[in-house]
Amino acid sequence: MNRITQHLWGNIQNQDVYLFKIENTSGAYVELTNYGATIVSIYVPDRNNELGNVVLGFENLESYLADDCYIGSTIGRFANRIGGARLVIDGMTYLLEDNDHGNSNHGGRNGFNTKVFDFSIDEGRLSFETLSRDGAGGYPGNLEFKVGYQWTDNNELLIDYSAICDQKTVANFTNHAYFNLAAGTENMLDHELTVFSDLVVASGPNYIPTGLIVPADDLAFKQHKIKEKLNVCYFLSPQSPPVLQPAAVLSELNSGRMMEVFTTYPGILVYTADFLHSKNPGHNGKLYGPFDGLCLECQYLPDSPNHAHFPSTVLRPGEVYAHRIVFKFSTKS
Repeated sequence: MNRITQHLWGNIQNQDVYLFKIENTSGAYVELTNYGATIVSIYVPDRNNELGNVVLGFENLESYLADDCYIGSTIGRFANRIGGARLVIDGMTYLLEDNDHGNSNHGGRNGFNTKVFDFSIDEGRLSFETLSRDGAGGYPGNLEFKVGYQWTDNNELLIDYSAICDQKTVANFTNHAYFNLAAGTENMLDHELTVFSDLVVASGPNYIPTGLIVPADDLAFKQHKIKEKLNVCYFLSPQSPPVLQPAAVLSELNSGRMMEVFTTYPGILVYTADFLHSKNPGHNGKLYGPFDGLCLECQYLPDSPNHAHFPSTVLRPGEVYAHRIVFKFSTKS
């Protein structure tokens, strides 16, 4: 069984914050914190079997408190944007927190990325839990949320999301890790990416979907370098009930590292970190800037509550929200 250790990392308003380490039998490991249920680091080998950290992050809690780029955080109650910062459920309009040019993004100003989560450890699984109360961010219902992390001997990070709510609401959760398979020695513009989709969500101003799902054409990622493409959300092949399916493969030539992405979600948003500007130095001792990392955000489609033909994000009382994301690391010669 993989070993999970922890130590006190700080305290926020009388809530203890811990740094956790999950190490597998090969010595590869993941660090996480219950502040924002955040991925702090992922150390995996390159082709020479040298460990390196492949996600952006910080060395101390204070830097996470100052961060406004969601670095490594769990996103909720709703990943990505909801147009007009409002949604309608059964004829009732709910006004959401406007934090993005008149829209609500990543759950508003006080989303899950700012919360101190409760935690539990059970047979190699680290779980973070929180109660999002009725009206938080403008969303209806008391929502009980849980995210579980497992780190396997095959260098797979398994992330499981679950939630229940006492009112009809909408829900969409993801992780906002910025990946850099070169272990921060250079930006990720020369990483190669394949996305297993030929369809994209068409967007208008401020990245709000128009409602159209169109052929990817020139936006398709088929072993293309990151610098050749733009930020876009890809529509996968949703199954009912959801099943785990390949979503993307990211690779970096110099290190030989490769990351496969699998998910039960119907979409994956590729964010090239154009607007990334950290307020404090990261793991590499430098401020993070545009293109230093790449987000591969598995999720429902942006603005889904305002597009009835998109896969539904409605969560009803008595239903259990359940989705999985897997990041699998390996090397190639």
